[in-house]
Amino acid sequence: MPAVNREPHKKGDFLVDYEEKVFEDVKAEPGQKALVTFHTVAFEGSIGLVNLLQATRLQRKGFDTSVLLYGPGITLGVQRGFPRLGDEAFPGHLNFNNQLEKFMAEGGKVYACRFSTQALYGHGEAAFIEGIRMINPLDVLDCILLHKRDNAVIIDTWTV
Repeated sequence: MPAVNREPHKKGDFLVDYEEKVFEDVKAEPGQKALVTFHTVAFEGSIGLVNLLQATRLQRKGFDTSVLLYGPGITLGVQRGFPRLGDEAFPGHLNFNNQLEKFMAEGGKVYACRFSTQALYGHGEAAFIEGIRMINPLDVLDCILLHKRDNAVIIDTWTV
């Protein structure tokens, strides 16, 4: 068996060249919009958190950015905590809450479908993080269509 004559990686080592940027750092032109939709269940994979981070990045690049929570996506916007709301039971337990609150504090808008909230998940509007705007289920499609009409950047987040 061949011998491996390499030092093991140590804390603080770099494994990749994270400083090289291949593409231009795009910034929004005046009036440009972005929409990130979520039809995914909280904690059912990384896509919910990853695209919340993308929404924050779009906002910081100057896009007028909105997040749309519908279907199972509304589960990203409900208040969490254990044993009390706001208590982090384990590291990362409140990552959706924290990211949405940061996004809204930086000017992002978050919308959540009332149909999904009540009919699918049995929540009321009081269950949501402060600042999330509840919308009629008929507004879900219109929100998307308005962003398409305005040539917005749209990232659709789905899990099956």
